[in-house]
Amino acid sequence: MIGRKSLALHNGIMAISILILLAAHTNQVPAQAPAAPSPVNPDRIGSNYPIPYGPATIESITEVLNRVRTYLEGCTPAAIITKTNVPVIDLARLPSDAVLERGAIPIISYEWGVTYSGMLLASEATGDARFADYVTKRLNLFADLFSNQAQVKAAPGLWAQIRSIINPASLDDSGSMCAAMIKAKRAGVAKNVQPMIDNYIEYISKKQMRLADGTLARSRPFPNTLWLDDLYMSVPALAQMGKATGDPRYYDDAVKQILQFSDRMFVKEKGLYMHGWVEGMDAHPAFLWARANGWALMAKTELLDVLPENHPGRARILDLFRAHVRGLADCQSGQGLWHQLLNRNDSYLETSASAIFTYCIARGVNRGWISRDPHLQMLQLAWNAVAAKVNSQGQVEGTCIGTGLNFDPMFYYYRPTSVLAAHGYGTVLQAGAEMIQLMRKK
Repeated sequence: MIGRKSLALHNGIMAISILILLAAHTNQVPAQAPAAPSPVNPDRIGSNYPIPYGPATIESITEVLNRVRTYLEGCTPAAIITKTNVPVIDLARLPSDAVLERGAIPIISYEWGVTYSGMLLASEATGDARFADYVTKRLNLFADLFSNQAQVKAAPGLWAQIRSIINPASLDDSGSMCAAMIKAKRAGVAKNVQPMIDNYIEYISKKQMRLADGTLARSRPFPNTLWLDDLYMSVPALAQMGKATGDPRYYDDAVKQILQFSDRMFVKEKGLYMHGWVEGMDAHPAFLWARANGWALMAKTELLDVLPENHPGRARILDLFRAHVRGLADCQSGQGLWHQLLNRNDSYLETSASAIFTYCIARGVNRGWISRDPHLQMLQLAWNAVAAKVNSQGQVEGTCIGTGLNFDPMFYYYRPTSVLAAHGYGTVLQAGAEMIQLMRKK
């Protein structure tokens, strides 16, 4: 039995404990209310794309093409003058100091063959005759000079400038210009270019050096060297000649070149081509240079455009085209352009190759060689990135200058770019023209 004193002590302790608990509860920091939900759903925050990510309009593409054309019209004159800048009108009476009026970029070269083809495509896509007029003015001048060869040879400066038309000595001299002239003749925009066409195709078919199996080759930098670039410097001319004449020998030679180059130089596991191959070597100039891959893809594109459906080589060419496109799709950068060395993301982004890929892949979609949906967005991004490289003057920035073969990466990594690198202009015109056709179909 608890005594009175013990009971009083017990009750006092209980009272003190209750007071302590009450005080603790009174001084406790109240729990914070739940935070209000953020007004922005993080899953819907817009991405900060460095290049516009969405479809271009026909109007915006046309504006870029017009900017390029305007620049080229101003910096690539088509006229004969004396060294004292006196215009020469009568080509049958050429003074000995006559020369082509010099501009920023030469108008006779394989790069300018691409430009003439690009101008013709742009004229077709936009309906603007000014693009075709650019071609007409220059090819008609060349035809006049070709028909006055004796007078031209008596003017040393002029002869040096147009020698490649009269006396081609390489595939660079002949193939691209020949293909452009055949297209211009078919379009009815140039006069008597046939003698120049015949002269070019004679060189390609009968005079250019070849390996024992008939593959077109060069003797530099080593004997019996294949340059991937030479697919473009030969196949489009052969293909266009096949279409123009109906002679299957030209188609057969064009198909043979692509297949025999590809057997040696197409890296199947990557879906890409190495730049060079040297007969008798174990190691080759095997770098996956972007623009050379562009030339190879363009050669296939030009051939598929005109190769008869029943030609026995068509299926293999189409398979190679599709495999190459898959390889390129795998290495497109997040900015839309492709790298100078396709498989090396620390090499710079290069414009001319990216424009070629845009043109060829868009052409493939438009022609039904590859399916539309998997390629549409990559093409939109690619064109937007290419268009962003055309500055306000109409100059194409980020184009690698002319490039030979090499066995080390530094050569390709540090190759300069220039707005005067002629490879960028025709390729941008072709890409834009084909994107206009794609947008129309879309």
